[in-house]
Amino acid sequence: MTQETVIHLGREALTVALLVSAPVLGLGMIVGIIVSILQATTQIQEQTLTFVPKMITVFVALIIFGPWMLNTIVQFTYNLFSGLSNFIH
Repeated sequence: MTQETVIHLGREALTVALLVSAPVLGLGMIVGIIVSILQATTQIQEQTLTFVPKMITVFVALIIFGPWMLNTIVQFTYNLFSGLSNFIH
């Protein structure tokens, strides 16, 4: 296995990890910012007010984006294992 192959596989793995985590993290961040702005304007400092909406948003995002995320991971794994014979020399 050459250095270029290892770098390519690492880059692909990082790209897939970023693509899969982006929708959930992005929606969680957006909801967190909205709740923080709401708390700052109303001066309500309840800890559960920040946690519960983000938890619900992440759960809904996993339901919506879950099939796409699973398909992306399965496709990467399939490509990795199908090209495994090319890497061993």
